[in-house]
Amino acid sequence: MDYVKKGLDKVLGTLCISLFGFLVLLVTWQVITRFVFNDPSVFSEELAKYCFVWLVLFGSAYVFGEAGHMSIEFIKDKFPQKLKMAVEIFIEFVVIVFAYLILIKGGLAVTELAWTQLSASLKIPVGYLYAAMPASGVCIIFYCVYNILLILRKKKPLEELTEVKQEGGI
Repeated sequence: MDYVKKGLDKVLGTLCISLFGFLVLLVTWQVITRFVFNDPSVFSEELAKYCFVWLVLFGSAYVFGEAGHMSIEFIKDKFPQKLKMAVEIFIEFVVIVFAYLILIKGGLAVTELAWTQLSASLKIPVGYLYAAMPASGVCIIFYCVYNILLILRKKKPLEELTEVKQEGGI
């Protein structure tokens, strides 16, 4: 499972870096065509929207893989270690339910509805925009299951495991 996680980390990291670089070039092109040539590019704004949505969704999945998502630890830190582990596992289950219901199930429904619509300037199905939702949902669920198994295997709260990992221990 560690091998799959590392591979998924690499794929998502490369995808996010590529999308960000392409987004910078695309927006730069849009600014140049609008203000230098006085003839704004028709496709670049819509393509930038697609890239941004995909970057946000896959970037958030990548952050879940790094256990870098926001959390309020003030209350959780007051718990004993066993209860802290139970709370973290519960939180991971809540995220799994959210990712399944909203990102995967809802994302598939919205993608199916939007598949027949064509974007205004690119003339491609709008479903491509929404297809990132179920794909990122699957990645988030994988990372949550991985985190739960890591907590159970190491018998430590996730925050302690990620601190060790960042120091080069795992």
